Amino acid sequence: MDSRRTVNLNLLLALSVAAWIVGTCNADFTPADNYLINCGSTVDANVDQRVFQADNSGTAILTSPQSTAATISPNLVSGFDSAMLYQSARIFDAPSSYAFKLKSRGRHFVRLHFFPFKYQTYDLTTANFKVSTEDVVLLNNFTAPSSSSPVFREYSLNITRDMLILTFVPLGNNTQAFINAIEVISVPDDLITDSAQTLNPGQYLGLSVQPLQTFYRINVGGPKVTPDNDTLWRTWVTDQSSFLNSTATKVVNFPGKLNYQGGLATQEDAPDSVYNTARQLLVQNNTSTMSNMTWQFDVDSQSSYLIRFHFCDIVGQAAYELLFDVYVDSLSASKDLDLSTKSFGTLAVPFYMDIVLPSSDPSGKLSISIGPSSIKNIAPDGILNGLEIMKMNISTGSVFVVAPPPGAKSHLAVILGSVLGGVAAVIIGIVLCICCRRKKKPRTPLTSRPSSPWTPLNGLSFLTTGSRTTSRTTLTSGTSGDTSYRIPFVVLQDATNHFDEQMVIGVGGFGKVYKAVMQDGSKLAVKRGNQKSHQGLREFRTEIELLSGLRHRHLVSLIGYCDEHNEMILVYEYMEKGTLKSHLYGSDMPPLSWKKRLEICIGAARGLHYLHTGFAKSIIHRDVKSANILLDESLLAKVSDFGLSKVGPEFDQTHVSTAVKGSFGYLDPEYFRRQKLTDKSDVYSFGVVLLEVICARPVIDPTLPRDMINLAEWAMKWQKRGELDQIVDQRIAGTVRPEALRKFGETVEKCLAEYGVERPTMGDVLWNLEFVLQLQEAGPDMSNIDSMNQISELPSNAKRVVSSLELSTADESRTGIDYSDMSTSNAFSQLINAEGR
Repeated sequence: MDSRRTVNLNLLLALSVAAWIVGTCNADFTPADNYLINCGSTVDANVDQRVFQADNSGTAILTSPQSTAATISPNLVSGFDSAMLYQSARIFDAPSSYAFKLKSRGRHFVRLHFFPFKYQTYDLTTANFKVSTEDVVLLNNFTAPSSSSPVFREYSLNITRDMLILTFVPLGNNTQAFINAIEVISVPDDLITDSAQTLNPGQYLGLSVQPLQTFYRINVGGPKVTPDNDTLWRTWVTDQSSFLNSTATKVVNFPGKLNYQGGLATQEDAPDSVYNTARQLLVQNNTSTMSNMTWQFDVDSQSSYLIRFHFCDIVGQAAYELLFDVYVDSLSASKDLDLSTKSFGTLAVPFYMDIVLPSSDPSGKLSISIGPSSIKNIAPDGILNGLEIMKMNISTGSVFVVAPPPGAKSHLAVILGSVLGGVAAVIIGIVLCICCRRKKKPRTPLTSRPSSPWTPLNGLSFLTTGSRTTSRTTLTSGTSGDTSYRIPFVVLQDATNHFDEQMVIGVGGFGKVYKAVMQDGSKLAVKRGNQKSHQGLREFRTEIELLSGLRHRHLVSLIGYCDEHNEMILVYEYMEKGTLKSHLYGSDMPPLSWKKRLEICIGAARGLHYLHTGFAKSIIHRDVKSANILLDESLLAKVSDFGLSKVGPEFDQTHVSTAVKGSFGYLDPEYFRRQKLTDKSDVYSFGVVLLEVICARPVIDPTLPRDMINLAEWAMKWQKRGELDQIVDQRIAGTVRPEALRKFGETVEKCLAEYGVERPTMGDVLWNLEFVLQLQEAGPDMSNIDSMNQISELPSNAKRVVSSLELSTADESRTGIDYSDMSTSNAFSQLINAEGR
């Protein structure tokens, strides 16, 4: 006992160290691009422990036919934050630009500092101008307010070029453009994820490429955070000016250590000083209409906004006790939000939630509220740690570009940039590229030509099916090397009635799924990705790479794809009966029988087992759930949605280290904690699916009492007491044999073991489900067999049956038995008899 306790303590210590590493590793983020420009100055400026370099230092390329370096007395700006940045300005009398050569594409902060002042004959308070990049207009018709304070604008842009050009264009006669300081800083690409919840409810896709303008960044209940105390040099202001103080609240400060966890918020999302402070709701009567705490902000009316809520449960005494509601403009954004469900019951875990508001109120006021949950026996409470409000669709007007002269180096260049010249250069470049490409390869038919921006898939090394060796094969089917998988866009457009909303049969993280009826009457499923989604681009490539090399009775088949006109469309066989989830709960479909449920689980297990063992290296699905198990017209189960799949570890490795992805409620807690992925993570997720099948309820249901919210935790308590029969779906409870239920429960319990090494393989799970089906059909005469423990003692030929699920023709000719329509267990029994065992 002592030795086991020591092992457990050591394991807990190791996990704690791992969690600490996950929580602190991102603190060392170093931006690839970090341009800080002190415009109009001949000297550098030291601000917030950073050095803003003079714009004639060669850091950026200045292109301007006529500009003036202006300065004012330091005394006039001495009371400002970052005062040195506002002692000088660059004034433009004609369209001009700064160009920044980027080391890394992707999301960047672009920050502009303005302070209008009078210099010689210039009065910058009357300046009216436009600021744009090559892709988006940042400011149009902009005049800096003639107040005594600087004006700061921050933008978050996904830059897909090797150079960022900021162009300043004076608007009208006898007016100028000006700028005091510029920041161009690369940030982690996952700082803005691709999807967010909407208020409908629904999901907004394409955030990862959306240009954003920061309107507000609030440290709720905490002090002001200056750039030198933020890993990305952001400023977080207090909530004193926005909080309406309509109800009793208190400010909370947390002195302990925050528990950063992989897959959730990091110190790049917000600093510790945001997550360890909060404003907490104090109410006595949770029915009071005044019981919400509310913040109000001035915004541009009828615009779209991304609202990021920062939460960290620093007030709870135990997990699952802090539940509250979140509102945006009096509309529900999250009902009965329980922060513990996001962190597997751990307190003080930083977490953020993104909400997209499609259109703000015409009044130009945006309100954010936190209110108590209406669930009985839950104390009224609620917190908010931080808040960010970012305007979407910021581009107004047409883009104007002043490009640096060809061959310009990093030194001050005073040359007029011509827009027409830039456009001509681009056209010439395109023509030359086309000519070169025509010389290099023969012309292909129009419908076969790839037009998508993603890299062609030919030449990708992948795994040979049906092999246990290290041999590889190169996929060309479905790639630009072989167009047999490519389907013309016009064909899919016609088959879906121009992607009519009436043809939508599902919506997922990648995009919408349409029912397509081809000219011959056959039906297909067409999944159309969001064109702006980088996450969708990765999923698109992954599914083509995987599915074009996979063919199995229990995996959804890829029919083809389309990448014309930058589309990302995947075409699959049509599954008439939809998802397994829809047949278990949440719809008016007739209930599946217990036997049919077992057969569906067996089919899905066969598909997953094939992924894990049918290749030289395993394929880990990483998103096993009831919504990704589809049923055909005869209710045959097929595993679908391989967008998150990963190739398994090398032969001398035990796992794949990767960022945590998957669906909450199904996610392997060991993978979540350690970010180490194995095929046992699929086994855990499949164990949760098995519980869905027997209980017919959602895996996470926040409307239930606290101890019932998480299906896996709740059901395992009943299983360990030997009372799983008490929570069986009442529609089938009378048909489930006790022997079959006992073996089914044991299988689930093993799948949900805390550590992957303690879980069975998918082959073991498959064998046990087949055994459960035989127990159900044969009765109690087989109930004393421990199938899980018998697997290792099977004869070699039987192991081959279980492993491959398909007996070879050699076995058939040798034994004289046709195995093609048999279950695994029946085939096993027949082979045992044929071998004289």
